[in-house]
Amino acid sequence: MATPSRSWTRSISSNAARVFFLLILFQVPLFRISCRAGVCTTPLHVTSSQLIASEIFPIAAVKGILFPGAIAHGLVTNMTVPSWNNLLNIYNLTNVKEVSAVTDLQRLEVLSGSYFAVAGAFIGLLKPGRMSMFGTLLIIWGLVKEGFLGKPVNVDPSRSVYVYPTMLVALICSFASVKYDIKKAMRTNAARPVAKPLHSSSKSKLK
Repeated sequence: MATPSRSWTRSISSNAARVFFLLILFQVPLFRISCRAGVCTTPLHVTSSQLIASEIFPIAAVKGILFPGAIAHGLVTNMTVPSWNNLLNIYNLTNVKEVSAVTDLQRLEVLSGSYFAVAGAFIGLLKPGRMSMFGTLLIIWGLVKEGFLGKPVNVDPSRSVYVYPTMLVALICSFASVKYDIKKAMRTNAARPVAKPLHSSSKSKLK
């Protein structure tokens, strides 16, 4: 039978994983950074541009992942549902294969972090883990690296790095989705064996 504290932490991690999944799936803007598609504002957009350019996944599968976010964005902005056939044009992914990979190579932290964040969002629905947290931290480091350290230098203000307040929500959810068993950790620390000094016995004398 699960203890109240364990059920409480499990509930927090599960709900945080669901919120993080919704942020990723419906493509809530978290940042703004240059990518192969021009300017990307979500981990899913960064990942999709790389998947289409490298032809790792079928285009139909990538469009299927992008479609829920496109519907949400269309309903919020102008109360319309985008066309399936026009989906790549909306995300500027039609000619992404012809764009140089230098843009992504200069931002490996954001690219790899986006992969981990997207994968962690989907895996977290079944079993919350540390993948979402690791991906979010990688993205933040990449944004800090470009925004504050100036690597790489971006001279175009419209493509300069920007972090939306929703990134803080994603960071909190990624940390909260990790399961922590406080009682188990306390029992582990308490059960550590203590070394005892050896005592000589009179029965073990050498003859």
